[in-house]
Amino acid sequence: MKDYLKLIRVEQYVKNLFVLSPLFFGGAFSDWTLLFRTLLAFLAFAFAASSIYIINDFFDINEDRAHPEKCTRPLASGAIGSRNALVLQVVLMLTSLVLSYWLSMDLFLVVCGYIGLNLLYSKWLKHIAILDVNIIAAGFVLRLLAGTAVTGIELSVWILLMTYLLALFLAIAKRRTDVVHAQNGKEVRKNIEGYNLAFVDTALGILASIVIVCYIFYCISPENQRHYNSKWLYLSIIFVINGIFRYLKLALVDGATASPTLIVLKDRFIQITIICWLVLMSYLLYGNR
Repeated sequence: MKDYLKLIRVEQYVKNLFVLSPLFFGGAFSDWTLLFRTLLAFLAFAFAASSIYIINDFFDINEDRAHPEKCTRPLASGAIGSRNALVLQVVLMLTSLVLSYWLSMDLFLVVCGYIGLNLLYSKWLKHIAILDVNIIAAGFVLRLLAGTAVTGIELSVWILLMTYLLALFLAIAKRRTDVVHAQNGKEVRKNIEGYNLAFVDTALGILASIVIVCYIFYCISPENQRHYNSKWLYLSIIFVINGIFRYLKLALVDGATASPTLIVLKDRFIQITIICWLVLMSYLLYGNR
C-alpha cells in the first residue's frame, strides 16, 4: 500500500487545495452546498493529477532509474509493475472524468484540458525549455478554474495572474536543483540542457520581484479593499515577502528545492508564514463583516 500511495503522490494533493481558492476568496466557506461540491471537485482533480503522475513515471522510467533521487520511485525501482500501475492509472482517470462530468460540464472541460495538456507534457512538451515550466504553471491556473466551475465564483484577475507567476517561480526553482545535479556530473533529464545556473537564478529574481509587486498592487487596490471591507489588507504583504525570501534562500543558498510540496510540508518558516497569512486573510474575509 505504501508503494501505491507513493505512486499516486498523495503528498502532492496539497497543490489541489488551489481548487478551494474561489470559495475562500469569495467568502463562501459557510455555504455547505458549495463547500461539498468544491471538495468533490478537489477529489476529481486529485485523481486526474495522480493518473498523470503515473503515466509520467511510466514514460520516464529509464531516466528515473539513472536519476540520483527519482530512482526510488515505485516504477523506477521495480516496487510496482508497469501493468498494475497502468491499470490504476486508467481507473483514476476514468473516475476523475465521471465525477467531474457529474458535477459540472465546465469542470469536466477543465479536467479534460488538464489531462490533455499534461499527457502532451509527459510525452513531448517537457523536453522544451521554458514551455515545460509554463505548462506546470498553467496546471495551477486550471485548478483555480476548476473551483470556479463548481461554485460560479469568479476570481480576481490579480489572483489568477499571481497564481501563474508563483507557480512559474516554483517550477523554475525546481529546475535549479537538476541544473546543479548536472553541473556535479549526475544524470538528469534531457530538458535541463536548455537551462543553466545563470539563467535560472536570473529568472528566479525577476519572478520573485514581479510576484511581490503584483501582490502589493492587489492589496492597495480600492476594489479589493472594499471586497475585504478593510484597509489592513496590506499587512498580508509581510508574510508574502518573507515567504518568497525564505524560498529564495532555500533555492540559492541551501539548494533544497527539488520538491516545492515537500518544502511546504517540512519547512517550519514557510509553514508559519502561510498560517499567518491564512489567519489574517480569513479574519478579513470572515471575521470582519
